[in-house]
Amino acid sequence: MKIKRFLAAALLAFGPMAAWSADAPQQLRQFIATVPSASGQFTQQQLGQQGKAAQSGDFSFRRPGQFRWAVKKPYEQLIVSDGKQVYQYDPDLAQVTVRNVDQSIGASPAAILFGSGSLDEAFAISALPGKDGLDWLRAKPRGADAGFTHVDIGFRDNMPRRLELLDSFGQVTRIELSGMVANPQLAGDAFKFTPPAGVDVVNMR
Repeated sequence: MKIKRFLAAALLAFGPMAAWSADAPQQLRQFIATVPSASGQFTQQQLGQQGKAAQSGDFSFRRPGQFRWAVKKPYEQLIVSDGKQVYQYDPDLAQVTVRNVDQSIGASPAAILFGSGSLDEAFAISALPGKDGLDWLRAKPRGADAGFTHVDIGFRDNMPRRLELLDSFGQVTRIELSGMVANPQLAGDAFKFTPPAGVDVVNMR
């Protein structure tokens, strides 16, 4: 469940640099059509948990199915997908968990970003009223076993700035996005991962 919570709360929409004159759902569809890769930074926190430090780090992705989500603070954790397998590395536990991409992403919000399937087959997309200076949309999974109720995405200046995910336990995870670069030059091995020597590898495939 830990990797699914990361993926479900993780990267969903990173807009292109081109100027769009469109509402948030249209901007999301434009993003899917025109942005095969992106990189940037994030902060992530569950709302209502006073005193708990937010996570922060950086990300990159190349659709379909390749991504890197690296938590730097307050502790390190790394999730990498090479398009076929997803590796979750926890240095503190000295453990790597391996899953198939389809098993890990499934109908999570990450499928919108990393996958190549139909958006409308997996999600119901609707516009929301603006708030906090952002234009909003809501994505609700059509399947009953997605593990979350919906995810809201806020746009400003045609770029996504915030994600708020309501999970099946009633908890809200907020992700703030910054420093986003659409279609950057990424190294050929950017999404390769080899488990470090001496760590436990748990194969969940």
